[in-house]
Amino acid sequence: MERLEESHAAHFRQLLQYCVQSHKIDPDLYTEYDVKRGLRDSNGNGVLTGLTKISDVVGYDVEDGKKVPAAGRLYYQGYDIRNLVEGFIGHRFSFETSVYLLLFGILPTKDQLRPFVAMLAEMHSISGSFLRDVILKASNSNIMNALQRCVLTLYTYDREAEDVSVSNVLRQSLQLIAKLPAIAVYSYYAYKHFRKDNTLLIRNPKKDFSIAENILWMLREDGCFTPLEAEALDIALVLHAEHGGGNNSTFTDHVVTSSGTDTYSAIAASIGSLKGPKHGGANLKVQDMFEDIMENCGDWENEEELSAYLTKILNQQAFDRKGLIYGIGHAVYTESDPRAVILKDLAEKLAREKGLQEEFKLYDRVERLSKPLVAQHRRLFKPICANVDFYSGLIYRMLGIPKELFTSIFAISRLAGWSAHRLEELVNQGKIIRPAYQYVGSHKNLVR
Repeated sequence: MERLEESHAAHFRQLLQYCVQSHKIDPDLYTEYDVKRGLRDSNGNGVLTGLTKISDVVGYDVEDGKKVPAAGRLYYQGYDIRNLVEGFIGHRFSFETSVYLLLFGILPTKDQLRPFVAMLAEMHSISGSFLRDVILKASNSNIMNALQRCVLTLYTYDREAEDVSVSNVLRQSLQLIAKLPAIAVYSYYAYKHFRKDNTLLIRNPKKDFSIAENILWMLREDGCFTPLEAEALDIALVLHAEHGGGNNSTFTDHVVTSSGTDTYSAIAASIGSLKGPKHGGANLKVQDMFEDIMENCGDWENEEELSAYLTKILNQQAFDRKGLIYGIGHAVYTESDPRAVILKDLAEKLAREKGLQEEFKLYDRVERLSKPLVAQHRRLFKPICANVDFYSGLIYRMLGIPKELFTSIFAISRLAGWSAHRLEELVNQGKIIRPAYQYVGSHKNLVR
């Protein structure tokens, strides 16, 4: 869009002032009306708005009726994510197995998984017309916006786009899960070519590759990767695939689905939610923060220097001056985030393979030092832990995935969970979701 003409600038500033004044609400009114801001109560607990069988997020144990901090647990269709990942190590198609589990509630046997993987492989490719007319036109510097546009445009390529029957939505979901990796990588290269004057690389996905392997194959100029690299990305996709119905993007999926709209609109809305730096974009903030720490702390082993700089960040005197150490703390988990624990182990293995042990040690050191600093700064009396974003960006960077694709990789993975929740909403024929808002303005008489 065009910038405002200079002649309109003063008028726009006045309109901006009116806008802010008009929409400002007295903070005390939220307490007076007991408003659950962010759908959370005064203790920070989420307001119960629905039921799900897809996944369970556990951050506490209950003893004698009281919540007691505990090591975090995450369950996919009843299976502990730690046990699932242990079984996945050394195997390909871990993400595809998780997709099967989340959508159908069954951990597939080899005979069940084989035709499922083959079906997804047939759906991987993007047509030449869609590539030419959609992805390569009007390239976008933010790949998440490119994903939204592409997903919405896929509506016009679907003859049954408006059909919201469970069978049709399942078909659409599987096709989106299969195609989104290529859409993301192609959108990245379109951005690099048209906006950065780099080589345009378009490589077709291989039918015998897993989704994780195809991402690395399509993204890298030589198409090569090690078994550990493929496994690390595969497990990262598994860990990001689902996290309960209450996270912002999945709740968005439930809300939009409840209106009766089409699959492409619902998924595009969820992508828009995930893009936000308070949600899926947080791993980017972690990476930016560590780049800042590396630039401003000369001795990475000097814990006094690191602690002093982290304190500056918390006091809004350094980095982005928001007072946050990104990747530390979680709304549900207390002692640990199981995804972060698994990713930390993967990051250490990758660091050894790539000779980046010192950088990994810096992350480990910052994690350890940040926990008591954040707890003290926020006056928290419960344990605080690193969350999934703390190590995911490090893994992506060690895999050579550009920062522009970090959140898109998250979207590729979380599409599995979104699809499962959309199907759950449709199967149970829930009511349209519309929470209440209290009017706190004043009624006015119109003066003629």
